[in-house]
Amino acid sequence: MSNSQIYLKSGFPRAPLGNGIGRYIGQLQRVTLKFCKNHGASRGVRDFIENDLLNYAKENPGVVVYCKPRRHRGPVIKAEYLNGETHWIPCQKFSREDVVKYMELVRTQSYNGSSLRLRKFWHTEFPSIQGPWTPFTNRDPKLNITEFPNKEIGACTKYGPSATEEIIRLFKEQQLQEKLKEEGEIEEH
Repeated sequence: MSNSQIYLKSGFPRAPLGNGIGRYIGQLQRVTLKFCKNHGASRGVRDFIENDLLNYAKENPGVVVYCKPRRHRGPVIKAEYLNGETHWIPCQKFSREDVVKYMELVRTQSYNGSSLRLRKFWHTEFPSIQGPWTPFTNRDPKLNITEFPNKEIGACTKYGPSATEEIIRLFKEQQLQEKLKEEGEIEEH
């Protein structure tokens, strides 16, 4: 393990407070595309502005997009988020498709996770010698050589009646007994 992570800020994985509970609020506030009108390294950004920028702005009405031409400077995507963080993505010699991918990336991420060393909520001095648990830990090994799709494995597992089904059955029995009592076929004890 390298020691480069020692100097990073540390913290827990986080999401903006309550985001997605009622409705999702996109965290990207502003994008500034800085580029040179003449230099070849800015060609991908210029192509994005000419062909895709209007569609991007229509699809993302909550994001403000600025275009800032600069002479003899490399192209940069500057993204500003609601929590006050700013990310700079240098895009020298990017193609138009690369710029589209990075514009989608800055739109969907809420903070720069790569600059944060993640901390765990628990710590142990004696880790398990068996290794960490995964969903495949206790699976049958014959699944490794099975050809899919497989009717036997894919068959729906039928369990006994659910609690709701059992309550409905008891209720219908109770109604039937009450109906028979009214007709006088069953005597009360």
